[in-house]
Amino acid sequence: MSATSYSGVVSQTKLLGSNLNCSTHRRFPTSCRLSEGSQDLEKSTSRVFLSSCSSRSDKKNGMLLGRSHHCSPIEKRNPVGQTFCSLGACTHSGVDVESNSHATEERVGVLLLNLGGPDTLDDVQPFLFNLFADPDIIRLPRLFRFLQKPLAKLISVSRAPKSKEGYASIGGGSPLRKITDEQADALKMALEAKNMPVNVYVGMRYWYPFTEEAIQQIKRDRITRLVVLPLYPQFSISTTGSSIRVMQNIFREDAYLSRLPVSIIKSWYQREGYIKSMADLIEKELTIFSKPEEVMIFFSAHGVPVSYVENAGDPYKDQMEECIYLIMQELKARGTFNEHTLAFQSRVGPVQWLKPYTDEVLVELGQKGVKSLLAVPVSFVSEHIETLEEIDMEYKELALESGIENWGRVPALGCTSSFIMDLADAVIEALPSATAMSTSRNTSEAVDQDPMRYVIKMFFGSILAFVLLLSPKMLVAFRNKLF
Repeated sequence: MSATSYSGVVSQTKLLGSNLNCSTHRRFPTSCRLSEGSQDLEKSTSRVFLSSCSSRSDKKNGMLLGRSHHCSPIEKRNPVGQTFCSLGACTHSGVDVESNSHATEERVGVLLLNLGGPDTLDDVQPFLFNLFADPDIIRLPRLFRFLQKPLAKLISVSRAPKSKEGYASIGGGSPLRKITDEQADALKMALEAKNMPVNVYVGMRYWYPFTEEAIQQIKRDRITRLVVLPLYPQFSISTTGSSIRVMQNIFREDAYLSRLPVSIIKSWYQREGYIKSMADLIEKELTIFSKPEEVMIFFSAHGVPVSYVENAGDPYKDQMEECIYLIMQELKARGTFNEHTLAFQSRVGPVQWLKPYTDEVLVELGQKGVKSLLAVPVSFVSEHIETLEEIDMEYKELALESGIENWGRVPALGCTSSFIMDLADAVIEALPSATAMSTSRNTSEAVDQDPMRYVIKMFFGSILAFVLLLSPKMLVAFRNKLF
């Protein structure tokens, strides 16, 4: 069955005096609802729900919601050529969408961006291929970028069996899509409660519903202003940066989208609502221990290659360290003075990743006599394989083997009420600054359009590929280092 998408129009209502209630479950903390309370059932603008179906199996309806933040005085340049603001709210200069006095009512859209994950075990290998085919994940020299897809195929086929075991252990697929859909619904309700009707869309980078699908639905719905909210608290070129690059490419080639006012919330780890929500979860889990004051708070963040930070200017490491500082300051203000440490998980391949590594630090803590440890997945706002399998199973087993006797883990934020309400505030704050995205090509893209340079790259790249194919020992050595 060819890939298809469909939309259903649901009348939107204005909710007054409603309360957002969310329950958190250790394994799948995704149950959210908005209590009905007093509701004004007067119909307003309609909301279109985005749904997509894969070519092999029916895919659930998905949506994304956007967030905004105000820029701090400190700015950096991100790898995709846009101004990075450490507090997250960034806008793109350009020409506003043309309007006339007879235009229809304004339609506001919020696009939630996330990584995506395989829905079934059969999806694991193609999901991995999409992941490793991303030039922001495996950064090949420009000369050899035509090898990106063959290399992604090799890696995805080789890693699929082990990855399938991991997904099988958490139920046969990733819960990320289900959770993100529920966060989208909760955010929509929170915005409606604040008298802000919006269309909310979900766009995944590497699996259904893809970001490209969500953007096309945004165009079909004739959205007039858009807030883009990546569900990554900290900015990295491999997460938020990659999704923004995809958006830029699509918007640049489309006359309507290129004029659409957009506000991108590039990071939001400094928001008070996020910091307080994290502190709330940590405090709650500490009470489970018999001696809470003796518990080591162990922040585990997803790692990135060191080269991203040192060579490409990725602000991820600095933002992560500042985030941990802010969370600990909030805890100290509440009278919690536990020791803490930060480590990085999920490294892949032969290159050096951000240190210290989570597995190595767990062993060291056990050797130092730490007996009680509370793991905090600080770079994740939804449960997925890195929390449910890597932390809850692999790292827990390693910690207990290393001498740690009491283990606990803070759940991901999921649909935590205070967290969702803060995201709603971020969207409202970002919306007024939305402007059209830039449509100019950067220097590297212009170089790639040069026919002579392309021929030269193909020539030398083919030589390299030929050498690799005729050198099994080199290929085996590469695979052994990579896997």
